[in-house]
Amino acid sequence: MSPWTWCCWLLALLTGCVQAQVENRVVFLLGTFQDVSFSQNETVQAVVSRIPPEVAFITLQFHTQHLNATLSYTPMPDPDLSLTAVDPGLLSPLLPSQTSLSLFLLSPDGGAVAGTGVILPYTSADPIPGACNTEFNLDIDPNVYLRYNIYYTTVRFAPANLGYARGATPPACDVSTGSNTRWRLQYDVYQYFLPENDLSEHSLFSSIQNMADVQGVTQAGKLVMTLSSTDRTTAEFSSIPGQGVIYSVIVRDPVSNTSASYIPVHTYACSFASAMDGCRTLGKISTKVFFSITGLAGLFVCFFGHRFFKCELFCMGFSFAAFFFFVLITRTTDLHYDIHLALSAVIGVVGGVLLVMSWWRFGSVMACIIVVGLMLGFLLASTIFFTPLGDVDVFRRSDVVFWATFCCIMVIVPLFFVRWPKEGNIVTCGVVGGYAVILAVNAYVYTSLSYITLNVLKRFLNNNFSAVFTDVPFQNIDFILITVWVVLGVCGIVLQLYRERSRPFFPPSPYLMWQQERERRKTNVLDPSHHVPSLPNRFLARVQQLTRPMEPAGEHTPLLL
Repeated sequence: MSPWTWCCWLLALLTGCVQAQVENRVVFLLGTFQDVSFSQNETVQAVVSRIPPEVAFITLQFHTQHLNATLSYTPMPDPDLSLTAVDPGLLSPLLPSQTSLSLFLLSPDGGAVAGTGVILPYTSADPIPGACNTEFNLDIDPNVYLRYNIYYTTVRFAPANLGYARGATPPACDVSTGSNTRWRLQYDVYQYFLPENDLSEHSLFSSIQNMADVQGVTQAGKLVMTLSSTDRTTAEFSSIPGQGVIYSVIVRDPVSNTSASYIPVHTYACSFASAMDGCRTLGKISTKVFFSITGLAGLFVCFFGHRFFKCELFCMGFSFAAFFFFVLITRTTDLHYDIHLALSAVIGVVGGVLLVMSWWRFGSVMACIIVVGLMLGFLLASTIFFTPLGDVDVFRRSDVVFWATFCCIMVIVPLFFVRWPKEGNIVTCGVVGGYAVILAVNAYVYTSLSYITLNVLKRFLNNNFSAVFTDVPFQNIDFILITVWVVLGVCGIVLQLYRERSRPFFPPSPYLMWQQERERRKTNVLDPSHHVPSLPNRFLARVQQLTRPMEPAGEHTPLLL
């Protein structure tokens, strides 16, 4: 065998040995993301070396899409020295001469885990996230803890402390509240929306990279609120199932003008593990059927509602009764959602029939138009509070102020209908009918416009929803559907105004017309209908015709004598 062949074999052998040695070891560079994957019963050592002497502490954060990962200070995890989560993070203060550090990653659930991580350095002048932790297990906890339900998502984090040099004694957390203590620190809570209808890992990991450090968070994220050290380190947001959201907290030291980032955390407000109602199967069949029918009815009302007045009244009465009965039955019972929806639909039908019958029997157009005006007022008030005005502190902290303002807006709209009933009714048909089409689209493709009314519904159903930030993402699909809503509304209003320009304001009541016709037949003897027998007499005559034997046909000549 030639020397060249021996060299090739030796090189292959050495390469294999090195691979076996680094198989469970990942080397990180400061500030650079590294993709890491590990299988069942495998512990991966995360190593960073050549740490500059000016770095006082570092944070390691690791992110997966929906699987838990354990990040530990030791190879064998200890509850007080490790964290298991979807977005775990650890903070390590450095010793005076320390230039390298090792942390450990493993799978707590026995399955393969893949994610991305990064190690970020901070100096002694930067505040230390979670260094005054008294609530969670870790001694220094830089993590943001997240909890969600169908109504709202809550994020919590531990207070920070002032930075200190390597080997120095940490500043006391709660000895005093002077300007040279951690009580001068401020916390900025940021929110970042992932692309709508995108549940891919690539989208999440690229967004996480944008929100990992202080500079990325301030540039890409949206500042939602700023907390002082005397405030509770808690924030609440409206849950948006299926919509990815990243939350991050930046702690700032206004005296030294430095800052540090907590570990960002993400949520989709749904479960990837659930076979039913999971993130990939959102939208119940009953909801799709209900809102598909609602969308078709809304499209009809948008263009033909005023012309077919009874159909419009039925749709408005149905919506009004179904919405408030759904609120009532949801707050007072624990029935299944499908039963709630079915019962609400039944009560909606009853409400629609009652509204039509009230107009048919009494002929009071204005009473019915007030109900129609309340529908437009409800949608207008919901739209106003869907804007950033809804997150103003006075409306978030006081239900009385919110509902009083909401009801005032809702009641003012029908007052204009007294002066312009026909025009107001047509405008309501266009606006409300167009929004019903948007709700039908939302049953199949997520759009933030559904939260115009859904936020109000959540506030009806949950007493704690008032303190929640109701911000939602506005992306391409939302701008497209806003355009569709405007086009439908304008076209429906213009078409109905043009078609109804020479017709009476509203059709007359059928019952009143029947009464007038009956009185006219009674008093006008020249009217042929005056001589028509009554209904009972006509019925008896018909029965006699059916029971009387038929006379033989033929010509009969009367006798002369």
